[in-house]
Amino acid sequence: MSASDTLKLLLLSTLWGMSFIFMRVAAPEFGPLPLVLIRMGLAALLLAPLVLMSRHYLRLVRENLGPLALLGFLNHVLPFSLLALATMRLEAGFTSLINATTPIFTALIGAACFATPIRKHQYLGLAVAFFGVYVLSADRLDFALGGDGWYILAVLGATCGYGLAGNYSKTRLSHLPVRVLAAGSCGMSGLMLLIPGLLMWPQGSISSMAWASAIAIAVLSSALAFLLYFSLLASAGATAASTVTFLVPVSALLWGYLLLNESLNGRILIGMAITLAGTAVATGMLPWQWRRTSKTTPS
Repeated sequence: MSASDTLKLLLLSTLWGMSFIFMRVAAPEFGPLPLVLIRMGLAALLLAPLVLMSRHYLRLVRENLGPLALLGFLNHVLPFSLLALATMRLEAGFTSLINATTPIFTALIGAACFATPIRKHQYLGLAVAFFGVYVLSADRLDFALGGDGWYILAVLGATCGYGLAGNYSKTRLSHLPVRVLAAGSCGMSGLMLLIPGLLMWPQGSISSMAWASAIAIAVLSSALAFLLYFSLLASAGATAASTVTFLVPVSALLWGYLLLNESLNGRILIGMAITLAGTAVATGMLPWQWRRTSKTTPS
């Protein structure tokens, strides 16, 4: 990976890690759907010129409105709303750690719904990652009124949405340019959220800090982050781009500790290590797995 790509990766992990901080600040005042409406609406406006500047891209958007709407729902509306709901209760760093299991659900959904085979080493990785999630959340799986259990399930529901979106995009939309996918899915998401977001708009006044966080998550953690991600994907490849999965929770934990005074205890650190190790094994991100792949790949 080049120095430029490494810088992109670090910046991307910071922007996505900060998104959990922004949600933690803004979601209690806006509510989940209005916050995600702002996030996707502003992101769509910022990304729209990427499509409007080309008749070809604009035609592709018009021809694929249905698939782009489905992608927007699975990859933006559903997971972002569930994560915003979860951060109203859960710490930003903790939420990001549970969300780091997205590659695990991507593999499971791919095997169950898209005929994507799971290799032997992935079963070990899946088991280790789920054990890490258990270590993280075992003492918080309280589903009584006022408990954290339902909010943890909301985060897992978000990872399922990402898993469905990743497989759907790979198998059904790989022919579309990345700027069409990014701008089109964000635009369709904003349209889907317009009515419910306005109907659930908070009645009381909203603080300047909440507004700043909502705008930041749209501009920095959505529009700019999507452009960085797709640029990294194009220049460094999917394997390198997927390493952001392991950097985002570290970033979120650090910023949560520094900005929100969230706790960092031994259980969280151990659970993070186990979860990320299992995810690394399941996704083939360990160096010895790279060597094995390079030996078996024909030149």
